[in-house]
Amino acid sequence: MVEYNALLRLPSSDELPDSDDTPVDNEIQYLFASLLWGILSHTWSDRQDWFLGANMGIYYDVDNPRIPIVPDCFLSLGVTRHKGEFGRKSYVLWEENYTAPVLAIEHISHAYNGEYDLKMQKYIKLGVLYYIVYNPEFQNRDQHEGLEVYRLTDGIYNRYQAGQEPVWMPEVGLGIGRDIGIFNGWEREWLFWYDQDGNRYPSPVEVIQQQETQNAKLLKKLQELGIDPDTL
Repeated sequence: MVEYNALLRLPSSDELPDSDDTPVDNEIQYLFASLLWGILSHTWSDRQDWFLGANMGIYYDVDNPRIPIVPDCFLSLGVTRHKGEFGRKSYVLWEENYTAPVLAIEHISHAYNGEYDLKMQKYIKLGVLYYIVYNPEFQNRDQHEGLEVYRLTDGIYNRYQAGQEPVWMPEVGLGIGRDIGIFNGWEREWLFWYDQDGNRYPSPVEVIQQQETQNAKLLKKLQELGIDPDTL
């Protein structure tokens, strides 16, 4: 536990940058996190105890309180989903009751940024339970698979459920895996959340399509019964 005097010297989120201002390689590095957020916003719509951040600085080291780590995507549980009128500017551990993210995702870039070594050590220090590396483009260069999930055990990240996909994370209550889908009008491989039985949660586009299909079926049923839906 941090001493009280040390807490008095720690900067607030209003004093800290929200990111490290490092540009991403391409729009996929933004969009994949947006898709994961969109799915979770529907799937966990009745929950207010989670927060998903993208390209947001996490301030966690009380000895170096102004130096963040900035995951491409991270998920925290047991925190307030909507904080303040304007939301979080950054994720400051001493303002979140020292609740570390339960998982962090890094999207491999054209320029290698230490995702398989240096960043791992920072996430270990932060205490992130699941560390996920998504490498859709540079597997051969990096000698790694397209999706690798690591779990923190006794202060070390060990590969978790290697060769399985989707990967179920019981402490999170979600699985993660790859599939072809459409997001932002773009059909390609994306990361998706899954349930415990390996069923993929629908994307925002698929949710709308499902609702439209259900409405069309209902309309047809009413017409077969001779009921004018406009009178209901």
